[in-house]
Amino acid sequence: MLSPEDVQKVATLARLKLSTEELQQVSRQLDGILDYVAVLNEVDVSNVEPMAHVADVANAFREDEVRASLPREESLSNAPKTDGKYFLVPQILETA
Repeated sequence: MLSPEDVQKVATLARLKLSTEELQQVSRQLDGILDYVAVLNEVDVSNVEPMAHVADVANAFREDEVRASLPREESLSNAPKTDGKYFLVPQILETA
């Protein structure tokens, strides 16, 4: 069983503020998850070949080829703000 301190530490690392009730609920949920992982650890997988994906999937890449693109005026037509050449968006990063 996880201690409330362990759960609080995980919540802090995830930047979550949990009330006492939420802390108890999350603690029970995490205990259930860890119990299930313990059950999975008991499964014998010694004869199972490691794989990256369960389905036999091959990448289906196409060749790069130059094609006509959407005209600039049409691509900017639904933009909230534009200078006629680029999309104008609010600045979200501070300049150094």
